[in-house]
Amino acid sequence: MKVDRKTMLVYAVTDRTWLNGQTLENQVEQAIQGGATFVQIREKELDYNAFLEQAQKVKKITDKYHIPFVVNDNVDIAIAIDADGVHVGQKDMEAGQVRQKLGQNKIIGVSVQTVEQALSAQKNGADYLGVGAVFSTSTKLDASEVSFETLQQICSAVEIPVVAIGGINAQNILQLKNSGVDGVAVVSALFAQKEVAQAAKELATLAKQL
Repeated sequence: MKVDRKTMLVYAVTDRTWLNGQTLENQVEQAIQGGATFVQIREKELDYNAFLEQAQKVKKITDKYHIPFVVNDNVDIAIAIDADGVHVGQKDMEAGQVRQKLGQNKIIGVSVQTVEQALSAQKNGADYLGVGAVFSTSTKLDASEVSFETLQQICSAVEIPVVAIGGINAQNILQLKNSGVDGVAVVSALFAQKEVAQAAKELATLAKQL
């Protein structure tokens, strides 16, 4: 299974910070119902068993709606639950090594900040790129900002889909117009909102204008 550019439009990245009594899988379902087209589960604090259990619950939802589902960083969890793939950062396992563990049919996404990193990731088998942070973000305090010009250059340099990530919300998303991105990856713009489905719907409408 490889990536269809259309599934990159609204790429939802989970965060349990804003559950407010809901379950993560319930929030993911709301996001998908509103217009999210791709889901990444990101868990930095859970131990292996808790992460595994949570990932299985989310996968049931993404399977129900036929939405691509990838695991952030943890290749072992992705294999255990038969996720659609993995997303890795620059400090994680390199795309070629991930491919060896996952096999040819799974999706591999790689976070990049420069054209050089983008070309390297593509060469090593990445199926899509996450580029950012394009705006300052509260969910990843150590993320350096990527300029609009660099984002454009990355989109022009590679043949695989590109999503922008980092501080993107309904108020600033259209600043990415004409950058060449296939969509946006969002965290708080979805999951910190009272009406997750409505937030996803608004983001999907705006992302189609990029």
